Amino acid sequence: MDLSIITTLAQAATEIEGAGADAGKAIALGLGGGLGAAGAGVGIGNIFGKMIESVARQPELRDELTGIQWLGFALTEACVFYGLVAGLLAFFL
Repeated sequence: MDLSIITTLAQAATEIEGAGADAGKAIALGLGGGLGAAGAGVGIGNIFGKMIESVARQPELRDELTGIQWLGFALTEACVFYGLVAGLLAFFL
């Protein structure tokens, strides 16, 4: 075999491996972001569902519970954004 053919095949194999790694990173980023968003959706649904339940049981505590509700919402959303930023960092680094 000619040496140039072997060199060309080696370069092609290296390019394919690099493309596979990029594809794997993209899939991992998509799965991580999607699962993080689904988890946040469940968490936020629980927060607001329990808020409705608690106000239905004790309407006089609505003002006190509203602040706690929004704090829980903000912390849940912050976890999603941290996950998204971590995924983007892993993808680009």
